[in-house]
Amino acid sequence: MPKDKLKTIYVCNQCGETSPRWMGRCPSCGAWNTMTEDVIAEPAKTGSSKAAAARVPGQTSLVPQKLKSISTTEEKSRIVTGISELDRVLGGGIVIGSVILIGGEPGIGKSTILLQLCGEVSRTKSVLYVTGEESARQIKLRAVRLDVPQDNISLVAESDVDEICGLIESMKPDLVVIDSIQTMRCTDISSSSGTVSQVKESTARFLTVAKTLEIPTFIVGHVNKDGAIAGPKVMEHIVDTVLYFEGDKTLPYRVLRAVKNRYGSTNEIGMFDMTGRGLAQIENPSQVMLEGRPLGISGTCVACVMEGTRPVLSEVQALATKTSFPSPKRTASGFDYNRMFLLLAVLEKRAGYAFYNQDVYVNIIGGLKLDETACDLPVCLAMASSLLDLPIGEKTLAIGEVGLGGEVRSVTHLETRLREAQRVGFDTAIVPKHNLKMIDPAQFPGLKLVGVSYLREAVNAIKLK
Repeated sequence: MPKDKLKTIYVCNQCGETSPRWMGRCPSCGAWNTMTEDVIAEPAKTGSSKAAAARVPGQTSLVPQKLKSISTTEEKSRIVTGISELDRVLGGGIVIGSVILIGGEPGIGKSTILLQLCGEVSRTKSVLYVTGEESARQIKLRAVRLDVPQDNISLVAESDVDEICGLIESMKPDLVVIDSIQTMRCTDISSSSGTVSQVKESTARFLTVAKTLEIPTFIVGHVNKDGAIAGPKVMEHIVDTVLYFEGDKTLPYRVLRAVKNRYGSTNEIGMFDMTGRGLAQIENPSQVMLEGRPLGISGTCVACVMEGTRPVLSEVQALATKTSFPSPKRTASGFDYNRMFLLLAVLEKRAGYAFYNQDVYVNIIGGLKLDETACDLPVCLAMASSLLDLPIGEKTLAIGEVGLGGEVRSVTHLETRLREAQRVGFDTAIVPKHNLKMIDPAQFPGLKLVGVSYLREAVNAIKLK
């Protein structure tokens, strides 16, 4: 029997377009530097090729269900993990039959949180944990360190996709974890593990088993140097939920964020604290983010960002220092770099504060990323405070969007943000004046609301504190 011939092709990891040669730009989606090398088996030509059997009209093995007979009750359609921060991100629990892809940098805690998840679920259900990266003994040592219940957790160290699918079909566990998809390999595909064709086909086969048997499956995905999940983009399209585990590895705080969720919101986040005994939930993130704030120091201001339905207070720090170089330096960590340039221009043109000879640094404490326009005003006040060397009151926060005309525009969910500030103990809030017309200040006893219409008024308000 003639052997299959190996053939090298180049595949775009964004759209899946193939090419016989490498190209800097994908001709299909236009992305640059996304063509990766892959090896496939080209079937050998035989003298006699049999035609595919013709479809017989009216014959099928499919048995449809009545839509009315399918259960949608929460207790039958979701598994509540017992980890409230994870349940919040997933939209209330793990949906039966869903495939969830979780990515993050090496060492961020992906395997840790999944093993803790297995321990919680295994209290009432059976779990199968498949590892392709570590040995069974390594998983055992981690489980002992995390004090994870081990009675209902089955463990297998394997990378053959067909063997794993067969095991899932025979065991029929209530939850499956695949760690990780880059180590899985389909034996009928000649390329090595981690290539575009292997990752794509492995994910598709796990998806088929999960949907057929209605077994929820977690898949761990590695990330590349740009922070995106390695492999073809189509892998993120075919799964139901994509989670990213974020955070600075030098800091203990971790943020779990959903970038795709067919069964819930993508605005919710879960916050965890990395400890020696695993990931601990942070039930009160505002309190944690504001711990250790410097008092009486210029250049700090508190912002309130909405993460889904949860308000989170975070400290914004800015530092403006005089430079002798003709091109001052600008650096932003946790805040949009281009947005910082825009706010600096507004401060200089509309408020009259010159930053042309100042190096400006903006940092968001705790590893959070503030991408909401309601954080414009606290960033502006922090930069102005540093320039003037004028400390902002330690119990003062600012909320508002800043326009190019220097106006302070209204924001959404102001009442929710103010309640959080009141609960934590703040006594002054600088907010858009237009928002004050829509709320009753009497609802917030002990919290002084300062309404401002323009950026200059907001800076004058901190001068009076």
